[in-house]
Amino acid sequence: MPPIASTVRRTALLITGLVLLTACGGGGSVPGGAAADDAADGFPVTLENCGRTVTVGAAPRHAVSLNQGSTEILLSLGLAGRMAATATWTDPVMKGLEEDEATVPRIAGNQPSSEKVLAEEPDFVSASFDSTLGKGGVATRDQFEELGVPTYLSPTDCAGKDNTGSSDGSRTERLTMDGVYGEVRDLAAVFGVPERGEKLVTSLRGRIDRATADIDASDATLLYWFANAEAPYLAGCCGAPGIITEELGAKNVFDDTHEEWPQINWETVADRDPSVLVIGDLTRRSQTAESAEKKIEFLESNPATKNMDAVRNKRYVLLSGQAMNPTIRTVEGVERVAEGLRSFGLAG
Repeated sequence: MPPIASTVRRTALLITGLVLLTACGGGGSVPGGAAADDAADGFPVTLENCGRTVTVGAAPRHAVSLNQGSTEILLSLGLAGRMAATATWTDPVMKGLEEDEATVPRIAGNQPSSEKVLAEEPDFVSASFDSTLGKGGVATRDQFEELGVPTYLSPTDCAGKDNTGSSDGSRTERLTMDGVYGEVRDLAAVFGVPERGEKLVTSLRGRIDRATADIDASDATLLYWFANAEAPYLAGCCGAPGIITEELGAKNVFDDTHEEWPQINWETVADRDPSVLVIGDLTRRSQTAESAEKKIEFLESNPATKNMDAVRNKRYVLLSGQAMNPTIRTVEGVERVAEGLRSFGLAG
């Protein structure tokens, strides 16, 4: 992604933001009795997060979530009333959260400018991806923290992951749902609602247990296509699609690459000839073939793909983009792929 501003402009913006936040009592402190109440309830909260120590002096009341995955966790924890804004969406909000989501301003469908974020006078900023809070992102964690604004990055995008190479990074360790559950618990602790976090984790675990009960998909080979027709982003071994594949006992045809979303040519895809295609059904407009409809249209007309086994037999499973990212909706991915494999007769 291109830089969001020149160095001079960014410096001026951050100085302006500091004045705004100081004037409004931002930076994680709440004046008067509210801060005292929070302290009595276990604040400050200190977390180790992606190599940083994050301290939150009081439960946030004006948080900004910069990615949909983080946003849906906060909404699922019943925290819409403490959110100032959200940004960066690939899909409609998770079912059941529509009313709460509608009460929180969406400042950008894609990555917002730092001006828009600072204009919300946040007392806490959360993100799902290292790129969001890195160079070329909204602003760096250091820049927010210089303003007294605590930041939180999903551990699913840093633990066991190298983000210094390709744009989506590569996994040095396989991701598990424990990383997602850890994010839920961390955010629940930051907002002073740990019991809600445990309840959500229990619910997610139960859904996976039900979806995978007595399933045997060892004969199924899967390919996950997120976006782009010309140079498709396909899932490597060890991200969220790896969780889905592992939970079901199936095989990802590109489990020999540790890149998160390598771009692989269609001739190579045809050679691997997966038995099922798991297709991202996105509503954003930043790549070609975002929707499942466009992807299927491409697959069934492209000479390199139209004779693949999965295409000829229309073995497609459609997932939201969020289900293919490391989020609470990865559980939705497990459920839908399990349902698809059973319907195709590929799961015992």
